[in-house]
Amino acid sequence: MDATGAPAEPLGKVLDFMRLIWALDHGLQSLSKRMQASIGLTGPQRVALRVVGRRPGISAGALADVLRLHPSTLTGILHRLERRGFVRRTHDPGDRRRARLALTASGRRLDLPVPGTVEAVVGRILARYPKDHVRAAAELLETVAEGLLEAATRPGKSGLKRRTPAGI
Repeated sequence: MDATGAPAEPLGKVLDFMRLIWALDHGLQSLSKRMQASIGLTGPQRVALRVVGRRPGISAGALADVLRLHPSTLTGILHRLERRGFVRRTHDPGDRRRARLALTASGRRLDLPVPGTVEAVVGRILARYPKDHVRAAAELLETVAEGLLEAATRPGKSGLKRRTPAGI
């Protein structure tokens, strides 16, 4: 839809798909901000808390892998959850350098389905589709995410060339 509510003019397969991805990203960011105001947690904080609730004792590195976040991005999320008393770190008895994560009693009280969260919206939508459609969509999104991350982490291999404006 355009600003008038009319169907958007097709731009081609790639650009039309990218518009959907950006609309998805915008929706996630907008609802995450709303969640911060209503329940006190952003979308990424809530997902991290829910995963720790399902995998008590998970390491920060393993949590970063599950969430597909760079460890430095996860550090900020965990710091905020710890500071608010929802997550605690304990040392791994087998390797004192490694921390294990668990929910506190306060964190466990938040580890419940809550209306108005990203997961509630996504869960409601996924329930309307057959499993094979959801699996196909997840496979496609997985492949796109992997391709984007690979391109972003390959130094000098993006295919982009720095352009100098004419006349300079």
